[in-house]
Amino acid sequence: MKCAILTGVLCLVTASTPAAAQQRFALIVSGASGGDEYVEQYAAWTGALVKTLTDRMKFDPTHVTVLSDTEQAPEAATAVNVRRAIGSVRARMTRDDLLLILLVGHGTSDGEAAKFNLVGPDMESTEWASLLQPLPGQVAVVNTTAGSFPFIERLSGPRRIVITATDAVAQRFDTVFPEYFVRAFADEGGDLDKNGRISIWEGFASASAAVKRHYQQRGQLSTERALLDDNGDGVGRSASEQGTDGSLATHTYLDENLPGAAPTDEALLALLQRKSLVEADLDELKIRRTFLQRDDYLKEFERIVTELARVSSAIRRRGKT
Repeated sequence: MKCAILTGVLCLVTASTPAAAQQRFALIVSGASGGDEYVEQYAAWTGALVKTLTDRMKFDPTHVTVLSDTEQAPEAATAVNVRRAIGSVRARMTRDDLLLILLVGHGTSDGEAAKFNLVGPDMESTEWASLLQPLPGQVAVVNTTAGSFPFIERLSGPRRIVITATDAVAQRFDTVFPEYFVRAFADEGGDLDKNGRISIWEGFASASAAVKRHYQQRGQLSTERALLDDNGDGVGRSASEQGTDGSLATHTYLDENLPGAAPTDEALLALLQRKSLVEADLDELKIRRTFLQRDDYLKEFERIVTELARVSSAIRRRGKT
């Protein structure tokens, strides 16, 4: 009888004890600048993300670490400080927690090995993978450099989201992806399914579409294409491709998991993403018009407009459900 009473009391205590809130950590590494012209740009992107995380996403400021190309040794983007920062998170992290890592700067790749340029000795993608392997929680790594592509294969794993700004080792030009990825979380524009929250997939898709518009508005073909991997196969896909990647990122948010928050409407989100990309295709076609035969242009124009009408109709139907 006493055991039954004790068991009942323990159950009541357990039921009345709220579950521990998810802890969210961020490590922003602005690597070796490589020139004064990059210092201001990298500082602006880094500062904007810190502000978004602490003000809009309500991150604990003590959970946000920024390393940069500075003469202040404790804050310098060195391999030693990167290891120290990740080790500090590992000591506090549980399985339910989330760590966001954003790499801004320059990267190099020889086709197999890839490095992110730090202040002092660089770290290869395999070293990053070794550092992340012991972390018990979920990790999202966003490498925004030109040499980021090999990070998809090296860092891929269970409960891991890996985003790279490029999809090939041949892409070696400076990227604009970091500007638009940071911007995607700063306002309502990145909330594609309008549920009041911005998932990592929404940030990725919004930035990908913005990159295409960036080049189109300048009359240029895009020289970069971002990839996302979250199913652990080390392949990844772009925001415009079909595939199994994206499910984990669609349900991963940087903001607080508030009670009563609207659930993700995956079907609507996919349609909205598709619409933005079809619109980008239409803009790109207009740029290419002068290089195409009239019949070829009209055929492609009809195909894109038809697809845009189909997707727009599906969005309207979905909005009525």
